[in-house]
Amino acid sequence: MWTRAELKTRAKSVLKVTYWKSFLVSIILAIVGGSGGGSSSMRARMGNETGANFLDEYNYSNGDFNGFGNEIPFDSIMDGEMLAYLLAVFGIIALIALLVGIALRIFLGYPLEMGGRKFFVQSSRYGADLNYLGYGFTKGNYLNIVKTMFFRDLYIFFWSLLLIIPGIIKSYSYSMVPYILADNPQMETDVAIQMSMNMTKGHKFNMWVLDLSFIGWYILGMIALGIGILFVLPYENATKAELYIELRKEAIESGLISAHDLVES
Repeated sequence: MWTRAELKTRAKSVLKVTYWKSFLVSIILAIVGGSGGGSSSMRARMGNETGANFLDEYNYSNGDFNGFGNEIPFDSIMDGEMLAYLLAVFGIIALIALLVGIALRIFLGYPLEMGGRKFFVQSSRYGADLNYLGYGFTKGNYLNIVKTMFFRDLYIFFWSLLLIIPGIIKSYSYSMVPYILADNPQMETDVAIQMSMNMTKGHKFNMWVLDLSFIGWYILGMIALGIGILFVLPYENATKAELYIELRKEAIESGLISAHDLVES
């Protein structure tokens, strides 16, 4: 059974040799790893509601409508239409930006994320090659990686609709998918997801505690004008790679998965 101390010790040992390459890869992973689509749509919705409230207050304060049947001047109508038009344009731009962000996450972010995970796993063997970042774009691998990673996130999203806790649990269950694809990018979607579930079975609580153990480092990074956070990322990513290596080893030894399945055909 793995321990946090063992994983972090191994990660530190690897980073002594590969730190600056790991730093660069971690920055790329941080850029492509987020989405925030839900919050963007919420901000757009709040913006529309705020605009509507503003119109009501504007008309009321100028005596355009006081509830007693006063007519609204033509200029006020035009001002209201112009503001509504501007809000509509802003909403369309926000929607386009959201869709572009999602597309970039899916078609660019997924392969880069998988390549980044492969880099950190190979770094554990002191084979830190930045070319691994492009591994997900290899012919014959790309479409399957995009499809599998998309369904992974889609399943997590559906579980999150039930309540936050099921979504968090499933995010840990499926967290090994990009690492598994790094070993075998041609693995079928359902097989990769099931294999991740098998690997993480009985480990999810300890994985959560492992994540909590980095909070102190991130707080220190925030104190250092926020820049310090960037220097914690390689440490966490290297530790997560060591976690995968350990979970893979334990799952193979216990017969939960087959080593043959992790070999690219």
